[in-house]
Amino acid sequence: MFYKVKAAVSNRHVHLTKETYEMLFDEPISKRNDLNQIGQFAANQTVDLVCGDKLIENVRIVGPFRLYNQVEISKNDARKLGLNPPVRTSGDLINSEDITVRTKKASVILNDACIIADRHVHFNTFDADKYNVKDKDKLKIHFMGEKRGTIEAFAKVSDDGYYELHIDTDDANAFLVNSGDEVVLEVEE
Repeated sequence: MFYKVKAAVSNRHVHLTKETYEMLFDEPISKRNDLNQIGQFAANQTVDLVCGDKLIENVRIVGPFRLYNQVEISKNDARKLGLNPPVRTSGDLINSEDITVRTKKASVILNDACIIADRHVHFNTFDADKYNVKDKDKLKIHFMGEKRGTIEAFAKVSDDGYYELHIDTDDANAFLVNSGDEVVLEVEE
């Protein structure tokens, strides 16, 4: 079966524990704007990513706080930083890359924290039933624009998931896709 789904292009960002955040900032975390995924927001606060003498500045923190630190970058970012992080689902951090995050207040080395996020489609439990999808199912995504192509993604089902495809900036650039563009989701029957 084929369905339309909107794409959300995920730029580099950082998820932090409350403890790590407090090492880096003196002020409370504050919301810049809500994200489509219920309860998540882009914070006003940013950090710099540092690897030796290489640097990417002003990387957005995504809240709320998590139980683990995670830095999500694209392969293009990884090359710029001289890293080779694995492609992983969120939270799968064992043997991922170490990376330093820095603010004016402090620098903190985050061990096993840096990944390239795997492509995924968020579903709430109602939509997962509607589309006959289970958590971690492999899905096909068809880009029908000027640069056509097909990729694999996986289903990410949660109680409060907001139905949308998450891809990084490398995928978005490869297929000339912007956030909000509709693409085609193929689900095997």
